[in-house]
Formats: sequence, structure tokens, C-alpha cells
Amino acid sequence: MNKAFTEISDGLKDAAAHAKGDKSGVVEHTSDALNVKEIREKTGMSQQRFCATFGISLGTLRHWEQGLRTPRGAARVLLKIVEQNPQAVIKAVTE
Repeated sequence: MNKAFTEISDGLKDAAAHAKGDKSGVVEHTSDALNVKEIREKTGMSQQRFCATFGISLGTLRHWEQGLRTPRGAARVLLKIVEQNPQAVIKAVTE
């Protein structure tokens, strides 16, 4: 067997063991849950104003706040920054 096959096979065995709850070489990465509604309320903005300020569609924001979807990628990064320092971000996007 070649090296690629062996690595794929080992990975599948690790994944199967992990799924069963057995000890495996799998490293599981999780991200912190964001409370988007809490982040928005921290800014003192309505949903409409928050969306207009940060370029988010109202439907998307509502889905995030209701827990139907979770922000990913650049949107998640933006929300984390807004959570830490909303005034700095507001200042940056409104100038």
C-alpha cells in the first residue's frame, strides 16, 4: 500500500473509533457560541440599524438571533469584534 492510502485508512479508523466514543487520535475543534442578540443590544441599536451599519441582511440577523443559523467566517469575526469593542467598530464603519 502507498503512503496516501495508509494515511487515509488510519484517519478513517480514528474517525470510527471517535464516533464510538473510543480513544482516538481525533482532535475536535469547537467554537464559542455567540449570543448575537446580546451583542446587538450592547450596541443599543435596533435590528434595522445594526444591519444597516454592519452590512448584514435583516433576515440573516433574525436567523442568528433566533438560533436558526450561526454566523461563520468574516461575519463571526466582525461580531466578535463588536462584542469586545462596539464603539471602535461603529466609529470605523461610520467614518
